[in-house]
Amino acid sequence: MTPDAPAPPPSVTARRILVAGTSGAGKTTLAGRLSAVLGLPHTELDGLHHGPGWTPRPEFMDDVRALAARDAWVTEWQYPAARPLLLGRAELLVWLDLPVPVVMWQVTRRTLRRRLRRTPLWNGNVEPPLRTVLTDPDHILRWAWQSRHKLCGLDERLAREAPHVQVVRLRSRREVERWVRGLA
Repeated sequence: MTPDAPAPPPSVTARRILVAGTSGAGKTTLAGRLSAVLGLPHTELDGLHHGPGWTPRPEFMDDVRALAARDAWVTEWQYPAARPLLLGRAELLVWLDLPVPVVMWQVTRRTLRRRLRRTPLWNGNVEPPLRTVLTDPDHILRWAWQSRHKLCGLDERLAREAPHVQVVRLRSRREVERWVRGLA
C-alpha cells in the first residue's frame, strides 16, 4: 500500500482488535475511537499495568488473560509479556506507523499538557516534573526516542508469527482519518 492510499477497512467480523505503534503514536486515542465507531469495549492496557506510584500491578497478567478471553475488545498492543496473549486471540491489528517527527511532536505535546495540567492518569499517577527528562532514563520522552524503531518489520513478523491476524498499516494522520471515516 502506498503512503497516500487508504488502508482497507477491517472485516466487519473483527471483534478483537489491537492497535500497535510506538510510544506517543496515538494507540489509545485510536483504540478509543475504534471502540466508539465499532461498538466494541475498549480496555486501556496502561490502566491495567500501572499501580499507584507507577508500580506495575501484580494482577496485570491475570487481567490481560481475562481480557484476551473475552469475545470482543479493542486494546493497545504493548507490554512484551502481554503481547502474545492478545495476539493469539486478535483478529485485526492496526499499526500506527507514523513518521518519527510526528510521533515525537505528539508525545512531547501530550507529556507537557499532562504535566502542566497535572492530569491524573492511572491509579492517581501524574506525569513527573519536566526536569526528569534529563535524569530519568525511562522518562516517556526518552523512551519514545529510544524505542522509535522497535516496530520496524512488524508486518513481516506478524505474517510469520500470527498469520490469522489481518494487519492494517497506517503511515500518516491523514491516512488514519480516512480509514476511520471509512468505518462509519
